[in-house]
Amino acid sequence: MARHGEWFPIIAFSEQPSANRIVEAILDGAIDYIAWPIAADELNATLARAIERAEHVGNAKLREVMARARIDRLTRREREVLGGVASGLSNRLIGEKLSISPRTVEIHRANMLNKLGANHTSDAIRIAIEAALVN
Repeated sequence: MARHGEWFPIIAFSEQPSANRIVEAILDGAIDYIAWPIAADELNATLARAIERAEHVGNAKLREVMARARIDRLTRREREVLGGVASGLSNRLIGEKLSISPRTVEIHRANMLNKLGANHTSDAIRIAIEAALVN
């Protein structure tokens, strides 16, 4: 769903889940994880917590998913240029860091803005922040 720019509050479940599986599911966007089978009252409590959590994090998660989908369109070099731009580096400094010319940085930067659908560099930085690409 993330690749298509969608996020839903999903509760993952399995019989006898391992810690690694739970962590992986949560990192992939699950809002909770339960061991199956589960008692009805425990399931209702879990659903209530998930609904409350989804109301608080839903919009942020959706923005993050959409931003990550945009970032996924970029080439490796365009991501590197975005990282440099987000760090406040000039085209010359980004070029030195990546061992490419400032003009090549400009080309990658223009392509990056176009692929992200960003009108300005500040829009690209916002998208990178929402995608958790930079802090």
